[in-house]
Amino acid sequence: MEIPILADIFKMFGLAMAVLALCTRLKVPTIVGFLVTGVLAGPYGLGLVRSAHEVEVMAEIGVVLLLFTIGIEFSLGELMKIRKRVLVGGSLQLLFTFVVALTVARLAGLSYTQGVYNGFLFSLSSTAIALRLLQQKAQVDSPHGRTSLGILIFQDIAVVPMMLAIPILAGTGGSPDEAFFRMGKGFLLVAAAFAAARWWVPRLLHRIAQTRDREFFLLTIVVICIGVAWITNEAGLSLSLGAFLAGLIISESEYSHQALGNILPFKDLFTTFFFISIGMLLDVSVIWANPLMVFLLTAGVLLAKTAVAAAATYFLGYPLRTMLLVGFTLSQVGEFSFVLAGVGVQNGLMNKESFQLFLAVSVMTMAMTPVVLAFAPRMVILANRLPLSARLRTGIGVDDAPPPSANQNHLVIIGYGLNGRNLARAAQNGGIGYDVIEMNPDVVRAERQAGVPIWYGDATQDAILEHVHVDKARVVVVAVSDPVATRRITHSVHRLNPDALLIVRTRYGTEVNALLALGASEVIPEEFETSIQIFTRVLREYDLPEGQVQAFVDEIRSDSYGVLRQYGSTQQALFRYVAGILK
Repeated sequence: MEIPILADIFKMFGLAMAVLALCTRLKVPTIVGFLVTGVLAGPYGLGLVRSAHEVEVMAEIGVVLLLFTIGIEFSLGELMKIRKRVLVGGSLQLLFTFVVALTVARLAGLSYTQGVYNGFLFSLSSTAIALRLLQQKAQVDSPHGRTSLGILIFQDIAVVPMMLAIPILAGTGGSPDEAFFRMGKGFLLVAAAFAAARWWVPRLLHRIAQTRDREFFLLTIVVICIGVAWITNEAGLSLSLGAFLAGLIISESEYSHQALGNILPFKDLFTTFFFISIGMLLDVSVIWANPLMVFLLTAGVLLAKTAVAAAATYFLGYPLRTMLLVGFTLSQVGEFSFVLAGVGVQNGLMNKESFQLFLAVSVMTMAMTPVVLAFAPRMVILANRLPLSARLRTGIGVDDAPPPSANQNHLVIIGYGLNGRNLARAAQNGGIGYDVIEMNPDVVRAERQAGVPIWYGDATQDAILEHVHVDKARVVVVAVSDPVATRRITHSVHRLNPDALLIVRTRYGTEVNALLALGASEVIPEEFETSIQIFTRVLREYDLPEGQVQAFVDEIRSDSYGVLRQYGSTQQALFRYVAGILK
């Protein structure tokens, strides 16, 4: 018996393997690879897929699982920790996008409804692409990384009301009373979801977890996901909303991480179908027929989204560097925009020609994101050379803050995370004069009220370093989470005060040589120190004399961890070294 869908899946996944191998070499995001696979396999490409309907069904499952995982990852507790970035930054980014979209729509002769709908489409950025690139560059914990993450969380949550609003915008949601009734049902379902998350589901999952049956647990998770999605759909709302609510129900239980781990492989598989199916819809002839229009629209979207996200970041109190990096990170169109575009086509808000043009521009913005972020540091440098106000460029108006301590031979701490806090506390207890530079305005305000000599600003700018008299400092410690910023700060501090003891913390051993070349006196790589602590405890467990253990630590730390860096692998180097000691 011939089963066409199996042959089509084999062709799609085989082609995807070849395309992703090329994308990996070119450092192009995986999502773009899936979209290109769909273009090649679809009816406008090689025509390899015959079971288009079955692929669309699996793509719909992918969307359901995508929203389900977002619901699981949604935690009120975690949200409150970055609530300002999420609520203020996210809402401002959406509001500014709507203003731009409405303005462009009116200038183009479109209706307000079209303007709002376009605001929906272009307000969303790609969580998958942005976070993947931030993780690759080790910038998730940097100021622009955390701000980008907060705005992305708000966007993902905003998808749900947007999907509810599209039928109302299109006039296909019935009379105003019916639309109000639909919204009321949505709120009741959300309330029921919170009640289930609080009382019913945790007890159910606890009982099932006690059976220690992995398959039983997984089946329960799938039933909750599909069941809530089905009930929501039967109530006249979307499957996607139901999937999000199902994830939300599970998110507050202590078993949410296990549930997420079980469902992620299925989500990854079915979202592959989703992105490939989107690519299958793209008619490449639209790009060939209108190359200039596609190029101009792509450039316009990238510039507009960068400006909007940067403006939202400005109102969070961050300086120009963070503003621009957040803007560049969120400059692409998001994967959920494809979902909203499909719903818009079904409800008559977008015709097929506009849909094809939207797909072409969206895919181009996604493909351009790695290139944009690669050149982002250089563009930030160029922007800092423009005749901007000190407040916009550095993040402070020097006259707004009291002058720093007039210490000489003092300590300057750049970055007030865990390491910076501990060092400041030690300096205070030891009677050492110090000043702190931090780029989070909320932290600065709170710590200044507590009496900490802390100053808000971008330490990559000379004006900030001069403000705390870094040229007179005896010791400067750089403890920020952004590798690019760390390099620039190291270079600037060494240039302004080459005699200072410049200690730089970094996460990765691969950064040591570069930072030493830029003028760092000592570089402390966290991955080396973590490994040293583990192995010293192992050595003590084997009853090695304390003097021999300390000699081991001293030798490893000498010459800027040269013993470890020459191997290129922390674990390999330490294993060889320890093996030599134990012989």
